[in-house]
Amino acid sequence: MSVQHPSPGLALQVQVEQASPMPLSGAFGCAAGELLALVGPSGAGKTSLLRLMAGLLRPRQGRVSVDGQVWVDTATGQWLAPQQRHVGLVFQHYALMPHLDACDNVALSLLHLPKAQRQAQARRWLDHVGLDAAQQQRRPAALSGGQQQRVAMARALARQPRLLLLDEPFAAVDQMTRQGLYRLLADLRRELSIPIVLVTHDLHEARLLADRLVVLDQGRVLQQGTPAAIHRAPRNARVADLVGLQNRFEGVWLGPVEQAGVGRLRWTGPRADMVPRTGGPADPSNAPQQEPVLLVPDKGRLEPGQAVSWVIPGEAIELIDPGLRFAGDLDAVVSQVRHLGEITLTTVHLTQAPHARLTLTLAGAGAAPLGALPSSVPTDTPWPVAVRLDTRLVHVMPVRSGSA
Repeated sequence: MSVQHPSPGLALQVQVEQASPMPLSGAFGCAAGELLALVGPSGAGKTSLLRLMAGLLRPRQGRVSVDGQVWVDTATGQWLAPQQRHVGLVFQHYALMPHLDACDNVALSLLHLPKAQRQAQARRWLDHVGLDAAQQQRRPAALSGGQQQRVAMARALARQPRLLLLDEPFAAVDQMTRQGLYRLLADLRRELSIPIVLVTHDLHEARLLADRLVVLDQGRVLQQGTPAAIHRAPRNARVADLVGLQNRFEGVWLGPVEQAGVGRLRWTGPRADMVPRTGGPADPSNAPQQEPVLLVPDKGRLEPGQAVSWVIPGEAIELIDPGLRFAGDLDAVVSQVRHLGEITLTTVHLTQAPHARLTLTLAGAGAAPLGALPSSVPTDTPWPVAVRLDTRLVHVMPVRSGSA
């Protein structure tokens, strides 16, 4: 795999290529004041990359620089010890000293200062993260999970770091507390002009907080970009699955039409008759004729008859009353529905392609075609609807050998 190089001018630049002890391969960067989220399944290499940046892991082959200062470069033998890197680390389980109060925990980051200054600086940072004077004198066991995480954040920031690393920092607190910590991080980001790297399993959290995502799997950087760009155009089916795209389907590329930039896509199911038998492209003649053919963007990179995987975002799917359907709309039935206050979770199956299941999150007028459907799963009687697709937002990916 060729290593991508991060763009010049980024405050943080990371490149790594190694097969052991943990396979890591790829490159990424983060601008000052930007929050970059590393996402991927357990064992993808997220924490290993965090350790590499902090200096707790020395790569077999790689380079890390911050603000133009090289922290490690295996090609030249450069290596900066962890204590020389001025990194702020915030862990999932806080890592506070249980026998010290909040103020003394933060003061541990300030041992280079006289004691009086350490205490003053620690109190200032604890004020900054929202802990009052009484809470600052309590030991960790007397603080809530959210308060302990604020202490951990103050301790990391007291080092005046050039890079802030957050390792699942919100995973151990409840949802209400998490929202408060999100707001704290948003406030701090406006004040800090340093790169921030967040490791998280929570895709919603990543989309909410991050300017950019790095999608990892088995130690490899699969794709990086803004959350919107990756969700709109995942590089391959594996990326689509890792970022939680629900409406991903199989198909066969039928080729371009006369209109420039438009091609025909047959919507198929993941059946054996559409899997290439000899390693060549799938044969569209095997597909039943009732399966829908969609007109979608054509980037000129696919061969007719090629097996593909494709995604469509939820905002490109509209449920309408069957009596209002136009040519090109698809008949469907609602098979599952759950009303959750302001939103409704819905699953519909297409009449023309019963294997195709669309999953939707509807709100407001978008849920109107569901009428008086009961809040039950599944519904007792299939409810007929029509589906209108904005096929301009369809993103098609080739199915390559060994990938879904």
